[in-house]
Amino acid sequence: MIEVLVVDDDFYVAKINAHYVSEVPGFRVAGIAHDAAPALAAVERGGIDLILLDQHLPHESGLSLVRRMRGLGYDIDVIMVTADRRAASVREALRVGVLQYIVKPFTCEGLRAKLEAYVQLRSIIEDGAEMDQARIDRMLGALRTPESEHALPKGFSERTAELVKRIVGEHGTGRQISAQEVAERARISRSTAQRYLKYLAEAGKLRLSLRYGDSGRPEHLYTSG
Repeated sequence: MIEVLVVDDDFYVAKINAHYVSEVPGFRVAGIAHDAAPALAAVERGGIDLILLDQHLPHESGLSLVRRMRGLGYDIDVIMVTADRRAASVREALRVGVLQYIVKPFTCEGLRAKLEAYVQLRSIIEDGAEMDQARIDRMLGALRTPESEHALPKGFSERTAELVKRIVGEHGTGRQISAQEVAERARISRSTAQRYLKYLAEAGKLRLSLRYGDSGRPEHLYTSG
């Protein structure tokens, strides 16, 4: 079993990422941290094989934390899961030994592909065989996943996803909006709005809350992430 520490300053996103990890066979969430200090404390306690690490943390960047861990001798595998798209950050991640760099938002399937690739990498390294060129090529190839894994789920449109996200954002910071209101503003059906809102919430781009009325059935309301 591969023990995973999920590190993200957003409590909601951390919970979603932990859920995604728990859905992949062979992986278990060993802990969740929301800043660098508790993340390092979890590493020091031991039992962590892999860290899913956000770059933007309250008191120290994710990459700074990786450098500090390396300096302290902790050779733990790291996969960055972040909205930071800067070339300098990606380059620094490669320099400090980050294995994968996943840009938010992403789907459960996208993360699953990365974790399965990570399992392949571990299996090649841990069997102890001599690393000839073919095995080295296999090891490096295990880190790559098809480009299509980064795309939206089948049947989804990038343009519509951006429109729905923008409508929720324009509604106002902290102000909740329903699927029906989004549908009316985007001029799409309510069921389509619900599909996109659910996807964006699961990807950590929107926040979902429930409001219970007299009917007993909760109304799904969304705010910008």
